[in-house]
Order: sequence, then C-alpha cells, then structure tokens
Amino acid sequence: MAKLVQLMRRLWLEGRLYVGNNLIAYFPSHTVRLAYYRILIKAKIGAGTNIFMRAWLDSPGDLSIGTNTIVNQRCRLDSRGGLTIGNSVSIAAEVCILTATHDMQSRDCAGVIRPVTIEDYVFIGTRAMILPGVTIGRGAVVAAGAVVSRDVDPYTIVAGVPSRIIGHRQQDLEYSASYTRLFH
Repeated sequence: MAKLVQLMRRLWLEGRLYVGNNLIAYFPSHTVRLAYYRILIKAKIGAGTNIFMRAWLDSPGDLSIGTNTIVNQRCRLDSRGGLTIGNSVSIAAEVCILTATHDMQSRDCAGVIRPVTIEDYVFIGTRAMILPGVTIGRGAVVAAGAVVSRDVDPYTIVAGVPSRIIGHRQQDLEYSASYTRLFH
C-alpha cells in the first residue's frame, strides 16, 4: 500500500510538470498559464507579472516572482532549491536559472541544491545562465550569454564566461518591466 501511495504522489508531481511544460506552456493565454502555475504548480506570482510561452519549470513550489516582472519565452526556471525573483525584473528569452547541480568531488556525484535570489529591477540578457547559490543584487544587469557563478552586487553590470564586472548602473531606478503580448 505504501508503494502505491508513493507511486501516486510521484505521478501527481510528474504529471503536473509534464502538463505544465508540454501543454500549458504552449497555450497562448497569460491568464490560463498563470492560473495553472499559481494553482497547480503552487508558484507565488505577483500582479502584472507575465511568463511568456514555452517557459520550463523544473519543480512545483519554491518559486516566488514579484510584481510587474517579465519572464520571456523559452526560459528555464529551476526552483528545486528555491527561486525568488523580485519586482520589475526583466528576464530575456532563453535564460536558464539553475538551483540544483551535482557535487563532482563526491564518489556518487551527489545532488546539491542551493537557492537563487534575483532582487528588484534586475535585467538578465538573452541566453544568460545563473548557477545555483547566486544572489543578483538590486538593479544589476547580466549581459546576454553571461554565466553567473558568483553573487552580483547591486547596480553592477556583469558579462562574460564566467561573468565579471564591466560597469555600474544608475541607482535611482523606477520603472515597471510588465508588458503583455497577445499570443506570447
């Protein structure tokens, strides 16, 4: 009986993710996608936030996104270790945010999870990758294609592989990253 209950729980978990990533993510309605993510994936998603089509979620729960934030198409949001995204954040297309990895020094390549935090007014460029355990400070910019393996200080601009500081951003930011498209 215990194995049956365990199997049913696994089917429920995997089924929600499968439907979300392979059906709902392709449905051309922000309202439907956000309702699914909020209700069945248990994500906390603020008002005015949009997750565009074909985003990929790795885990139910432990995903929190603030208000007026944009997650563009084909982004991967891995919340297995906890993923917090602030207000007025702009995440460009095909960004990959990871909270889980493997310990390459362990004999069994053990899984390791570490949370990622992205604070308010951050901009993350196309195809950037954020690795587990990183905090990106308020107002920071991650350039397209950058690989972020360490914390990024507030209002800092980073680029490259691995990312490094290339500049600083003004600190009096006051805008909303929210916008919608009819079929995204």
